Amino acid sequence: MNRDFTTHHSTNLGRDMNVIVYGSAGYPIIVFPTQDSPCTNYEDFGMVENLADFIEQERIQLICVDSVDKDSWSKQGGDKIWRADVQEAYYRYACEEVVPFVHEVNHSDLRPLTTGCSMGATHSVIDALRRPDLFEGCIALSGVYDASYFFGDWMNATLYDNSPVHFLPNMPANHPYVDLYNERELVICVGQGAWEDEGVRTEHILDDAFHRLGVHAWCDYWGYDVNHDWPWWKKQIRYFLPNVLDTIAGKE
Repeated sequence: MNRDFTTHHSTNLGRDMNVIVYGSAGYPIIVFPTQDSPCTNYEDFGMVENLADFIEQERIQLICVDSVDKDSWSKQGGDKIWRADVQEAYYRYACEEVVPFVHEVNHSDLRPLTTGCSMGATHSVIDALRRPDLFEGCIALSGVYDASYFFGDWMNATLYDNSPVHFLPNMPANHPYVDLYNERELVICVGQGAWEDEGVRTEHILDDAFHRLGVHAWCDYWGYDVNHDWPWWKKQIRYFLPNVLDTIAGKE
């Protein structure tokens, strides 16, 4: 399996960021790591091995990025305006720096999918919903989509834009993104077992908002034995990924 590690200086974040590319061809997928984790996260927990057949058959190419969560979502007690600004800069980093890099390494102009588990799912949904013109959709597993979970009752306009349970329910039905959402592959999944309460709560809010807007997103709720952990995420990605790839291929 081709594995390329590279470091770039992010102008949006003002720091060096690492990226690992797995595979030399296939549909491009940007992978956001779990909370506070580096770009090796998907490899460290066996998810790259779990998807090795897809990578080696050149069905997918994974582009795994670092997180900056320690300075944004996780920095309890830190200045909230600064924390929200760091998250916004990370969003811009993904859109303005990672996406062009994906086009370069994938040798295509394909819109990448986003994916991730836990906090990685949160980033995946934020990016896919805010820029459906750039991203083909998301496969988000066990995210929490409410910025209040990390910031309490504080909110400003920047944080609002990074809180899907706030901005999506307020989206007007005639917003141009509604049509784009229906052209994309939006998969949001959560188990109902241990450590999934907030994921279930926030996914239901998004599910209701999609229904109101007439968006055909796939919001899936797995069983009460399905916990917030890697063994289940490995099963979930193996379930959803073929469906998403087949649907994308059917559009061509």
